[in-house]
Amino acid sequence: MPEFDRKILVLFAHPGLENSRCNQALKEAVCEMSGVTFHDLYAVYPDFAINVKAEQTLLTDHDAVIFQFPFYWYSTPAILKEWQDLVLEHGWAYGQEGNQLQGKLFGVVTTSGGGPEAYQRGGYNHYTMNELLHPLERTAILCGMRWLLPFAVQHALTIEDHELVEAAKHYRRYLEAIRDDTLDLNALPESGLINTFA
Repeated sequence: MPEFDRKILVLFAHPGLENSRCNQALKEAVCEMSGVTFHDLYAVYPDFAINVKAEQTLLTDHDAVIFQFPFYWYSTPAILKEWQDLVLEHGWAYGQEGNQLQGKLFGVVTTSGGGPEAYQRGGYNHYTMNELLHPLERTAILCGMRWLLPFAVQHALTIEDHELVEAAKHYRRYLEAIRDDTLDLNALPESGLINTFA
């Protein structure tokens, strides 16, 4: 069994994966990676009956947590919000004695139908993707985790096949960099994203 600098837990949430060419490609790029546990929440909990203790054990067993989801209504799909509400308990994840997640990395990998031009000041959505993800950033910080700049694949409905292949490769390299501790955690690209694909 190879040793890695970090073990990564990908919490995947897509309620209509069969209709998502983009998320399917991203999933296939990383779901069998060494050092990565790919956890499909809708597959494991089709009834939303989340096993809190099992999820907390998964979290403590990993060094980095990635939420992968389509950007629905400026937020996450419902099961990922349910997961946060139930699993990130006071006294466990945050609060006076809630220190189980201290020092872990937390990142977001998301897809959007709109492109970068829609996610900017004056654009269709009025705010940048990074700004719209601030609730997740604050959640990570409240739990003592280090927030990573988001990884976004945009124009998800119209992305060309060759662009999607490149996006999936970039996603895999992104997780490899986290796993192997080669990611520059202090990088601040102008876009506010770790990378974007138009």
